[in-house]
Order: sequence, then structure tokens, then C-alpha cells
Amino acid sequence: MNADTIRFVLNGEIVEIQNPDPSRTVLQYLREDLRKIGTKEGCAEGDCGACTVAIAEVDNSGDRLQVRAINSCIQFLPTLDGKELITVENLRRSDGSMHPVQQAMVDCHGSQCGFCTPGFIMSLFALYKSNESPTRREIDDTLAGNLCRCTGYRPIIDAAREMYKYQAARESWLEQACNAKTVPGSDEKKRVERLLRAAARPSMLAIDHCGHKFFSPRSVNELASLFESNPDAVILAGGTDVGLWVTKQHRELSTVIYTGNVQELLELKVTKTHIEIGAAVPLSDAMLPIIEHYPEFEELFLRFASPPIRNAGTLGGNIANGSPIGDSMPALMVVDTMLVLRSGDRKRPMALSDFYIDYQKNALEPGEFLERVLVPLRTGDTLVQSYKVSKRFDQDISAICGAYLLRCNDGRVADVRVAYGGLAAVPKRAIYCEAFLNGKEWNEDAVQSGIEALDRDFAPITDMRSSAEYRQAVCANLLRRFYMDSSGNAVPRLYDYGR
Repeated sequence: MNADTIRFVLNGEIVEIQNPDPSRTVLQYLREDLRKIGTKEGCAEGDCGACTVAIAEVDNSGDRLQVRAINSCIQFLPTLDGKELITVENLRRSDGSMHPVQQAMVDCHGSQCGFCTPGFIMSLFALYKSNESPTRREIDDTLAGNLCRCTGYRPIIDAAREMYKYQAARESWLEQACNAKTVPGSDEKKRVERLLRAAARPSMLAIDHCGHKFFSPRSVNELASLFESNPDAVILAGGTDVGLWVTKQHRELSTVIYTGNVQELLELKVTKTHIEIGAAVPLSDAMLPIIEHYPEFEELFLRFASPPIRNAGTLGGNIANGSPIGDSMPALMVVDTMLVLRSGDRKRPMALSDFYIDYQKNALEPGEFLERVLVPLRTGDTLVQSYKVSKRFDQDISAICGAYLLRCNDGRVADVRVAYGGLAAVPKRAIYCEAFLNGKEWNEDAVQSGIEALDRDFAPITDMRSSAEYRQAVCANLLRRFYMDSSGNAVPRLYDYGR
């Protein structure tokens, strides 16, 4: 196989495309090249879900498949290399009958105009493959990335509940997607082997299409060498931000280096002291051990974008792109998260709190990239919390995101950390507020003085999401809310009483 040829599985067959346009999206390929028009374009920025498809990859066990929904409108075609692509057209069974997800949508009247329906079906298909008995909360989270203006969602939620009732046992993966029957351990193994064959290549994927280059290194050493020699290249992970550069800003990307196949950057492990997260680990995976050790952050991560975005986007990408409204940063800052930066053979540690210099500017040097994220495990009797304020509950950018850590001795503050995102040009710790509160008695008077100190920490911004005055007021109220939570007078969380 040539180094400039991508290989992936579609409808049970290995597809090869030589020298594709590196910034051509999967959606464009499906609709314009294959005329598979079931997948729709609505927003072209990963918000509406009309373009949702499913991706299957070999899981960490090496002998099973993992199916996830992604947004095809911002996924670049070369990133399919070594994966399986499933579209709504692939769900029909060999006898022409509909998949249980499709049948449930019909019977529950989950479609009216129909434009959004294929995307809903693919999100539900991914849920069907991964969860045999989802709760209402899990169904709601699954559908958080799909918008419908017709049905009011209730019949779609009904379909999500009913789709399991169309057969006594769940259908096998191969029977659903490729019109053949699978027995786990036999045909499932063959599907895994086919994917592994598609992924196998003697050399690194290297595309040069009309002067636009795309590289997909397989090791961190290859990545370091490539980026050192191409310091102006765009580092691409999940594409949930970079994809919009192409679809919305119409940027020309001359050189792209994709990190999604760098094995070391896909590693995720928990040591005695840290959660070590490779920079290319998807958010869906990265958030699981963080929530396990810091369950107070669960609501924050569940409200972080939508499942298709979390399935493609990475924690490393969220950190490295330097957006002032990246929701992960305040929470990670207050637990003293460290970064490992890499340039060539050189590595250097840096506290996340020191990483941001100015609006969308960080401390990375030319040719340097983020290799790992080190989240310390919880130690001692500490309280942590995070709150997100946005116009919508699901899949919305924060107007304010605040995070807090507190440890008290005999009623006095032994350690406190306060961080905000969305408030100013960069997410950062509130060092003046922290300095004032440390050593003080943890009471309402101290909190009020800490709120006043916040004015020295931040210069709130005004934009389409809220005014500077609103942000300033909310920033103060969230610190008061943290005090109430810490004092046993907790305000009910949104997930405590449903959605």
C-alpha cells in the first residue's frame, strides 16, 4: 500500500483512496463522492447533529469493536484511516427490513420533516451498541448533540426506550451493519482482523494533495521529528476546533500533522499519584477516570459539548487551543494539573496555571507540542466543585465556568484554589482572591472579602454570550454558592431534579 493512500471499512468492504484532499470532510465525501445523501449538512460546525455517523474501532482489548457517534461535517477524510465508517444507509438488514432503532423511530412518530432524523438514528445506534438498558439521563445525554425543531423530543426519547423491545436479544454487530450474522469470537474476530488490516501500513501515512500535506505519525518520536522540521504545521487531534477553521473560516491548511494514531498519545493510565492522559485521548475516555476520582466534576463534563464532540475531541486539544471558554481548564487548574511539553527529544513540565499567556496564546515554543496531561489524585480531606453557567443546559459555550478547591483546618482555610473560564481573555486562577482567603476563617465575611478581591484578578469581557457586568455578578455568586455547598447548605444540582 502506498504511503499516500488511506484505507477504511465501509459497508463491510475495505475502501482505498489515494492522495485525498486533507481537509475534505467525511460529510463531503459521503454526499458528493458516494451520493450517500442520508447524512445531512445542517450547521457545518458540529452543533446540530444532522451529519452524525458512527465510527467503529478496535477497543483496548484488541478483539472487540467500539462504536461511537461523531460529527462528519468537521471530521477530515484522512482521519478515517484504519477505522470503520457506518452511515444510516448501512443499517438496513439483508431482507430489507429496518434496524430496531429505525423501526422504533417510525412506530413512536419520532420524525416529522425528517431532516434531522438520520443523525438522531445514528446517535441512538451508537447507544444501542454500547448500552443495553440506558437510563433517561443517559438517553438525554446521547441526544444532547442532535437538534430537532419539529417533534419536541418526547417521541424520540420514546423511540430510544422502545428500540430494545424489537427483539429478545440484541443483534450482533455484523448483522446490523453488514448484513451477515456474527457470533462473538468468530465473525466478530474477522471484523477486527479486517480493521487491523485496514490500519496496517509499512510506513507513516503521508499525503501531498496539490501542495496541501497531511501526516499521520504512529509514534511520539515520529511526531516530534515531524513537528520539529515543520513548526508551522497545524496539529490536528479531534478536529472539533480545527474543522471549523475550514468549514466556517475557509482557511487553507498547508500542512497538517494528525495525532490520532500516535500510540503514546493515546495512553491513559492511573498511577499512585496521577491520572496520566495522553494528549490524543478522546474526551469521552479522559473524563472517566477524572470523574471517578473527582465525582464533583461529573456535571461539568456531562455538559461539556455533546457525545459526538466528546468522542472526537481530545482533552489535550481543549487545553492546547487556548480558548478562554474551554470548560476543562478551571477544574483542572484547581487540582494543580501539570502538562508535559515535548520538542524533539526534550521534555519540560509546566503547570496548567502557567500555560496561558494571552488570548489564544500559550507557552508552547515553535516545534513544541503537548504530550501528556497529569491530573493529581485527590489527597487529604479536600472539597472540590465546579459550576457552569450558560444559556442552554446542553451543548452550549459557557458564559462563566468556575472551579474551586478547599481544605480547612479547625475552621480556617489551609488551602483554597479558585479558577474561572469565560470571564476574561484567558482561563486562570484567582491569585488575589486565593491569597486573601488562605489562613482566614471560612465564613461569610471572608467570602465577601474574597469576592471583592476577584476584581483585582479579572477584567471581565463583553461578548455575544453575556456582558462584563453579568459575568462579574455571576463570578461573585458562584463563589458564594461554593461557600453554601461547603457549609452543608447545598443548592440543588440540575441533575438532582432532572432536566
